[in-house]
Amino acid sequence: MTGSKKNSATALLGLVLDGNRLDFVALKRTNSAVEIRHAGTAPLTLDPLTNDPELVGAEIRAHLEKAGVRDRRCVVGVPLNWALTLAVKVPAGLAPEDVHSLLAMEAERGFPYAPETLLLAQSLVGPAEGERTATLVAIPRDHIIRLQDALESIGLRPLSFSLGLAALQTAGDSATAGGVVALLPGEKGVGLQVTAQGGVAALRLLEGAFEQEGSERRVQKDYLARELRITLGQLPDDVRSSVRQLKVFGSDELAEELYEQIRPRAEALGVRAQLVKEFAPLEFGLTLPAKTAASAALGLVVRHLIGKPAAFEFLPPRVSRWKQFTEQHAAKKFFYAAAVLGLAALVVAGMFGWQQWQLNQLNRQWDGMKVRVGQVEDMMAKIRKYRPWFDESFRTLSILKKLTEAFPEDGAVAAKSVEIRDRSGVTCSGTARSNKALLDMLDRLRASKQITELKTEHTKAGQNGQPMEFTINFHWVDNTSR
Repeated sequence: MTGSKKNSATALLGLVLDGNRLDFVALKRTNSAVEIRHAGTAPLTLDPLTNDPELVGAEIRAHLEKAGVRDRRCVVGVPLNWALTLAVKVPAGLAPEDVHSLLAMEAERGFPYAPETLLLAQSLVGPAEGERTATLVAIPRDHIIRLQDALESIGLRPLSFSLGLAALQTAGDSATAGGVVALLPGEKGVGLQVTAQGGVAALRLLEGAFEQEGSERRVQKDYLARELRITLGQLPDDVRSSVRQLKVFGSDELAEELYEQIRPRAEALGVRAQLVKEFAPLEFGLTLPAKTAASAALGLVVRHLIGKPAAFEFLPPRVSRWKQFTEQHAAKKFFYAAAVLGLAALVVAGMFGWQQWQLNQLNRQWDGMKVRVGQVEDMMAKIRKYRPWFDESFRTLSILKKLTEAFPEDGAVAAKSVEIRDRSGVTCSGTARSNKALLDMLDRLRASKQITELKTEHTKAGQNGQPMEFTINFHWVDNTSR
């Protein structure tokens, strides 16, 4: 908060990235009221994951300056398609530190990336004294770092990286009011979140929810109904029985069409549908302007202002104060380093004479043996010329044999292509019917002593019953070279 007095004015900027669209809102809080100073939507031509962060930041700054936005502190909603999710059963009676260890272990096993490359967040569903379900959400660390660099390059200070959908319907509300299915139409599909029993029970992006017809998008009602039924069917019985409400957030025509199409299908599942176009004046405990449009950007900002941020936080850790202290005293450290370097230079200069004497001794020894060395080199050249040209280890066949043995015999995992580079680097692409089958195959590869540096380079979930796609890399080491 800015200022030192209680209830002083606080200004904050909310940014939400959704495909090639940027939503922004700038708010100012005074006491218990909120003023919307700027709000809008702008197209983005640069992808923050592939383009230079400074160029991405410059494009964002141009849109904000055009709208008259001057705020520097901001909260950011990242695209839902960046997120990976995993559901984990948590036994009853575990201490908090044991729950943390369990979730860390399951995240390492369940996500196809190394733990250090991910930023993790979690939400627990159910009463603390009983068996619970944890929803783990992971975002590649590099995604957040690149976006953070882009924003900081234009002077913005991100205070939070979260998911916009989680700010529209929070998990805390479900502890007393019952479970809610929240739907948010976006550029890449429809975001789906289920909150129940104080936590987020499900989080998905329904990428096949829309079909492009010319310049317009149409809602695929059958696809949505099927995915809603599947999502609710995968919930534990006690969680499913508490879900009685569905909310569609948005004020445009696409949100209205989504509501009209999903309402009868939701009611057939015993869930009452509601279209949320505007926030109530006291929606968050602060007085909002009348007819405030329901948006993820505004939800992120207001919840941060009242100290109740969204369920998932992906802000990278800040640099420690010790490191900041050492950087502040870099000049003094440089002086000490220069003094040590000068002393070392004196020592080195004193050793040059002794080194020159050693070189003279070695030259005399070489003069006495160089004739015999030349004879040995000639002999080795002839040996290399007439030795077998081939490698007797059959490395390529050994690689293919070990790779074949790792694939299951039932065809649950299949290879599309195998590339062997420099006789040791291997890239394999293929398909898998399930994430478990892929993880089992990776475990069998890791068990081989000849396979090192095994990494999952790419995974893509299948749509409409299609198998998931994957690409893995590893390095082959012969037993003889270890």
